[in-house]
Amino acid sequence: MSVDDRPTLSAPDDDPWLWLEEIEGTQALDFVERQNQLTLQAFGGAAFARDRDILAAIYDRPDNIPYVSRRGNDLHNLWKDATNPRGLWRRTTLAEFRKPHPAWEIMLDIDKLAASEGEDWLLSGIATTPGSARAILSLSRGGSDAVTLREFDLATKSFVADGFTLPEAKGGADWLDADTLLLSSAHGEGMATTSGYARTVRLWRRGQSIEQATVLFEASASDMAAYGHIDRMTPDRIIWFGRMLDFFNYSVSIGDETGPTSKIDLPTNIELQTHGDWLAIKPRADWSVAGRTYEADAVLGISLSALLAGSREFTVLFEPAPRRAVQGFFWTAGRLVLSILDELRPRFDVCTPSANGWSREALPGLPQIGVVDIWPLDRHPSESNGDLLANVQDPLTPPSMLLIARGVASPTVLKQAPKTFTADGLVVTQHEAVSIDGERIPYVQTGPAGETGDAPVYMSAYGGFAHSVKPYYNPSLGKLWLERGGTTVQANLRGGGEFGTRWHDAGRLAGKKLSHDDFAAVAADLVRRGVTKAKRIAAQGGSNGGILITNMLVRYPERFGALFCTIPLIDMRRYTKLLAGASWIAEYGDPDKPEEWEWLKTYSAYHNVKASQPYPPILIATTRRDDRVHPGHARKMAAKLQAMGYEAWFYEPEAGGHGYGKDNKERAGFEVIGFQFLKEKIGWRDGEA
Repeated sequence: MSVDDRPTLSAPDDDPWLWLEEIEGTQALDFVERQNQLTLQAFGGAAFARDRDILAAIYDRPDNIPYVSRRGNDLHNLWKDATNPRGLWRRTTLAEFRKPHPAWEIMLDIDKLAASEGEDWLLSGIATTPGSARAILSLSRGGSDAVTLREFDLATKSFVADGFTLPEAKGGADWLDADTLLLSSAHGEGMATTSGYARTVRLWRRGQSIEQATVLFEASASDMAAYGHIDRMTPDRIIWFGRMLDFFNYSVSIGDETGPTSKIDLPTNIELQTHGDWLAIKPRADWSVAGRTYEADAVLGISLSALLAGSREFTVLFEPAPRRAVQGFFWTAGRLVLSILDELRPRFDVCTPSANGWSREALPGLPQIGVVDIWPLDRHPSESNGDLLANVQDPLTPPSMLLIARGVASPTVLKQAPKTFTADGLVVTQHEAVSIDGERIPYVQTGPAGETGDAPVYMSAYGGFAHSVKPYYNPSLGKLWLERGGTTVQANLRGGGEFGTRWHDAGRLAGKKLSHDDFAAVAADLVRRGVTKAKRIAAQGGSNGGILITNMLVRYPERFGALFCTIPLIDMRRYTKLLAGASWIAEYGDPDKPEEWEWLKTYSAYHNVKASQPYPPILIATTRRDDRVHPGHARKMAAKLQAMGYEAWFYEPEAGGHGYGKDNKERAGFEVIGFQFLKEKIGWRDGEA
């Protein structure tokens, strides 16, 4: 009997599963309901409930770190726990925050709001302006990217009657003054790009209908997005207008409330951070200008006034190396902070401009191993005194939140996260695998010392969009995998940003397939080193990592025992037509261009499933409210695999957005259903490693 393996490489558009792209379609929801029942019956028993509750209790602990940002004199935090699953927006002072048990003032109870309005609300954003008692809140239904905007009074702690309100759409707003918003939103006819993001920047005055708002700036419908940003560090409050041409290219202009007045003459393939009259840029490619060539990934500084006057004399603030790259940079109180990975070790430099040139110094008092993340304490640069927050951790050491106060020699510990699993006897080691073309692929292994040849291994990676994967402390893996005798492995694939643009570009477009080869090479290296055997390797990847995991299924099935594919991108033939997919063409390519489909088809696993192959079991999980990566990717892949007789499971909770759940219990349940599946399929009972 022949097997229906459509769609295929020879007929990529003959897709019998298109009906599963109807997110709320009756037939599609019947499929989802049946699949959820089967998956929960198989993996949702007593062990699932026990571990879900264990993990949810960890996420709900009262001594978890409350992450904050300062607005004016107050520190603001969004807190979730078992009593407040949707969250409390609350505030306190820095002096109070330093105490072991600070007192908080509740600004908004999201659970009460959701109950009173009968909506699945989550708070996803707060837009304030210095000196004002008003805010624009972004309210998301079930965790979706699209939000409803509503004006909120910070003094009365209530929504403003007849205030600014905008129905659900992707985008947000910035305050120009107390009665005027700078709106970058996809709401309205013709206001969205093909990627679903804002196509215009509008000036919206109090009392106007949204239809009366003035369009100041617009992008092409084929661009990724348009945006506007008010720089309050300048006396006349320059407005920066930007066109995101694609994920990695920008065209920027400056102007005022009448619109753009001057286009900034810079390459489009740069990262740009502004601060009053100072600019810092990082080109993605070598750039020759004014008789000098600047290297890709160098960080360059110049004053805006000099640039507008025609100067192209940049100061080189950072020079990259093959395994040294800037991960990000930001301004605070007249200083530029550079976050650097040097052979995957964290380093931070501070560059300060003046009329006499730039000075540079290392940020002292921080560890040079593990994971260190730094960001400004203040939400608004115009209010900042230069204070920074840092998070320090590693796979076996829970995070510490540090305050790096301006003018103070050493950081001080503000908060310490609890230890959520027993790490006795566990070690962290770094290794390198050799990929198919000879490139060295780093990975971090955490688990018991020594090699048994049979370790239950949980492998994960990402490998896309220049996103760097770091070895964070992971409470769920720690408690439910490491503490019970397992081993975890996290790989740094090409396509990521760990080693800069060279590393990213090697794993994007036609090179994306190499990123997948890298992951398979790490799996093989674990076997070569005697850590485990292939059937004991469980692998997980999400979003862009969904392409990775499904390619392990169809290209390297012999190297894995089980696969967990979450909120995934899979169908590379139709991805540009589904939700935000068109915004990722710069990462993958355009399937409507024949020359680009030639490489895309090599890693569109949906089209490469073949009959009678030794595919390992796979669980594909998504969420219905994911309005970034269409749930149809996961639905269609699961349906096709099942129809061809493979062991493929599917799970789709309703809420969660592009994540694992709207609250801690949902998030825990999503993760634990994956753990239960993976453990069973690699033949591991807890404690028998």
